[in-house]
Amino acid sequence: MKTDQVQEQIVEEFSQFDDWMERYELLIDMGRDMEQMDESLKRPDFVIEGCQSRVWLYPEFNEGRVIFTADSDALITRGIVSLLVRVLSGRTPDEITGTELWFIDKIGLRQNLSPTRSNGLLSMIKQMRLYAIAFKAKEGG
Repeated sequence: MKTDQVQEQIVEEFSQFDDWMERYELLIDMGRDMEQMDESLKRPDFVIEGCQSRVWLYPEFNEGRVIFTADSDALITRGIVSLLVRVLSGRTPDEITGTELWFIDKIGLRQNLSPTRSNGLLSMIKQMRLYAIAFKAKEGG
């Protein structure tokens, strides 16, 4: 499934709720449903700087694709990172760096986050793209 198709699914899921409290509940549920990260990966070198909560992001590079595993100690943040993983994990470095994450504004996420959480969201996106750039450089591409 292409990144735009995944983003369309996310927009559809959030569009079922008009109230932002219900959307927060959906985000929390998504965080709860996200696959658990192995505790051994929750190391300081995988913590994303700039997030209000602790967020771990572990990248793997397999057959030209970046696979992300993530976790957070805050459920809403865990839900946010689960959306990013859903859209960007399993993609090539070029797809990750070239994907416009338009679903964030379309569902109203950026407008409904506190400034510190909004900064954290940007930090998560930046870190995912940096890993993609690093893997591409390592691959020689």
